Amino acid sequence: MQEVMDIVVTPLSPACGAEVGGVDLTRPLSQETVRAIKDAWAQHLVLVFRGQSIDQEQQLRSRAEGIYQDNEKVLLVSNIKVNGKSIGAFGEGEFWFHIDSGYTARPYKYTFLYALELPSTGGNTLFSNMYKAYAAVPPELKEKLKGKKALHVHEYKRAEKADISQDLGAIPHAYHPVFTTHPDTGRKTLFVDRLMTSRIEGLDGAESDVILEQLYAIGERPEFIYEHVWKLGDFLMWDNRCTIHARTDFPKHERRLLRRCTVEGEPLYE
Repeated sequence: MQEVMDIVVTPLSPACGAEVGGVDLTRPLSQETVRAIKDAWAQHLVLVFRGQSIDQEQQLRSRAEGIYQDNEKVLLVSNIKVNGKSIGAFGEGEFWFHIDSGYTARPYKYTFLYALELPSTGGNTLFSNMYKAYAAVPPELKEKLKGKKALHVHEYKRAEKADISQDLGAIPHAYHPVFTTHPDTGRKTLFVDRLMTSRIEGLDGAESDVILEQLYAIGERPEFIYEHVWKLGDFLMWDNRCTIHARTDFPKHERRLLRRCTVEGEPLYE
């Protein structure tokens, strides 16, 4: 049984992120250890466990893509192809800041990501603390956007805005408050991201675009960001309700394979 006395939590940046040492996630964890990890998670938003050996059955997800995905609960994040077919999804190149499944009515609470193969450089994951982003929104803008929702659209692009001039009937999309209250901490967060947040309700297109650009810029301020440089065996877990994340580019000819699972969330409220 893994005991809480073994745990060492080391902050990785002033923005968010902490490394949790002294934990083998394949071993049973005591209730005190689980509580200590949850407390660290609430404080740091993103937790890193180095040198783990996690098998597929220890992860959970609701859907699968790619020819090598033999468990519907696990998603492979990979650029690897076999006979011209992708073994996973979301695999190549840069990935703008986004919220996992922000385009659904119940965005994921949590994401867990485990590194199996990595390129020699790049493919880093950037995490932004959206509690800090909310605090940085000017008071007059907070007042203007109070009670408003924004449209989140998923058009299966990685570094390009969705085209919302088309019929959205067949495209995954959802509306969420611009500012949400975290259901566990009670803290306010900015729930907007560059990739999928496309329009603020009640505003004309031009005004919405200007304000969204301002909100994107706040959410992507360097002082709010932790950049994770992956190592093999890294197991990351983050809270999607108060972070956004992005991926840096990496060499196309080099393999990258990570295994992801998620936990479904609940409707969000201001």
